[in-house]
Amino acid sequence: MDLNMIYTNIRTGAQDSAGAARSAYQRDYDRIIFSSAFRRLQNKTQVFPLPGSVFVHNRLTHSLEVSSVGRSLGSIVGEHIVREYGSSLTEESKDFYLHNLSNVIAAACLCHDIGNPAFGHSGEDAIASYFDRNEGSLQGFFKPEEWADLVNFEGNSNAIRVLTQQQVGKDAGGLKLTYSTLASIAKYPCEALAKDFSKKDLHRKKFGFFQNEASTFKEIADKIGLLKISDTPLVYRRHPFVWLVEAADDMCYNIIDMEDAHRLGIVKSEACEDLFKELIEASGTSSKEKIEGKLSQIQNANERISYLRAKAINALITIASEVYITHFQEILSGRLNTSLLDIFSKKNDTLKKIEKFSIQNIYRHRAVVEIENAGYNVMYELLDHFVPPILKDKNKRKNYDEMALQLLPQQFVYEGTEVSHYQKVLGVLDYVSGMTDNYATDLYRKIKGIDIGMTI
Repeated sequence: MDLNMIYTNIRTGAQDSAGAARSAYQRDYDRIIFSSAFRRLQNKTQVFPLPGSVFVHNRLTHSLEVSSVGRSLGSIVGEHIVREYGSSLTEESKDFYLHNLSNVIAAACLCHDIGNPAFGHSGEDAIASYFDRNEGSLQGFFKPEEWADLVNFEGNSNAIRVLTQQQVGKDAGGLKLTYSTLASIAKYPCEALAKDFSKKDLHRKKFGFFQNEASTFKEIADKIGLLKISDTPLVYRRHPFVWLVEAADDMCYNIIDMEDAHRLGIVKSEACEDLFKELIEASGTSSKEKIEGKLSQIQNANERISYLRAKAINALITIASEVYITHFQEILSGRLNTSLLDIFSKKNDTLKKIEKFSIQNIYRHRAVVEIENAGYNVMYELLDHFVPPILKDKNKRKNYDEMALQLLPQQFVYEGTEVSHYQKVLGVLDYVSGMTDNYATDLYRKIKGIDIGMTI
C-alpha cells in the first residue's frame, strides 16, 4: 500500500467546506463527541452493568480512554513514518502523519464501540440468537447474505451502519466522517458470509459491514486503497491504521477491567498489584526499585492500583508501537495475521496471565453473569415485540401489531413498496441496539406489564 494514498479527507454524504481552525480529522473527533449515539454510551455496559453507587467504566468512559491511548500511538507511529519514509512522502503526507494520524486514530478509537448494543456482549448475543432461534419462521423473509447479517449480528458491523446510515427524516451520510476514520475501525473488513468460524484469519474472525452498507464500504475501500481479497464473498485486508485502534482497545480493557474489578471488591489488591507489576517489569519501561519506591509513598489501595494501571498502560503503548514499527511492512502488505499485543504475548506471557485471571475472576463472577443473563432476556424480548409485526403486510397486521409498532420512533420505521423486509428489520435493530441499559430495561418492564403507569 502506498503511504501517500491510504488516507483521505473525503467523507460520507455531502462534502462540507473545510474549517481553517480544524483539520477534517479533528472535525471527525468533534462530530463523534457531539453525537447522540456517542452520548448513549454513557449508559451502556462495559463489563459491570448498572453497578450502583460504585463508579466504574461504561462504554463512554472506556471509549474516551481508548481514544487517549490511540492518540499517543498515532503520534509515535506518525513520527516514525516521516522519519523512516520521508523521502517517498509528499509534503501533504508528511503533514498528515506528523499532525493528523493521531487525530484519525483518536477519532476511530472514540467511535469503535458506537455500534454495541446495551448489556455488552450479551446484548450482541441476544440479537444474533433471536434470529437463529426463530430460523423456521423468519429465514424465508431474507436473502442468504441478509440472513447471515442477522444471525451473526456484530457491534463492529453495526458501528459502520450507525456512523453512515441515513435515518428517516435525517441528512444523508450519517455523521459524515472521513473515509480514513471509518476505515480505521474496520477490524473485520468482510461481509458476514465470509466470516471465518475457525478464526484462523484475524480479519475474518467476525464481519465488518451489513449488506445494506456494502456499497458504502466498497466506496470507502476503493478511495482509501484497501487490498481486496475476493469479490464473492466480499473480503478486504485490514487498513494499516486498524492495528493501532485494536491495540489501544485491547490494552485498555485488559488493564482497566482489572482496576474496576478491584474497585468493586471482586479482585484483591495483592493479586491485582502483582499482575500489574509483572507486566511493567516485563516491558522494561520502569525498574522494580522505582515502582516499589513510589508505592511506598501511597497507602490508599485504590490509588496504588491507579498508579500501577497508568504505568501498565504506558508500558503497553511502548510495546505496541515497537511491535507495529517492527512489523510495519507486513502490515502494509496485508500479511500480518496476529494482533500487536498477541505478538508480544508470544514472547512474554504476562498479558495472558492477566487475561486468564480476568476470565476466571471477573467475567465469570456470579454478579456479572446474572446481569448478563437478565440483559440477554431483555434484548431478546424487545426484538420479539417488534420484529414479527414489522414483517407483516400492512393489511394483515392486527391491532396489537399496530400498537407495538407505534412505539417505534419514526426515524426507525422504513416502509414503502421499495423497502425490503431486511431493511425494515434493520430499522428495528437500529432502535433496539441503540438503547441504553436503563432505557431497554424500562421499556421491557412496561411492555411486559411489570411496570404500569403513564410516562410522558
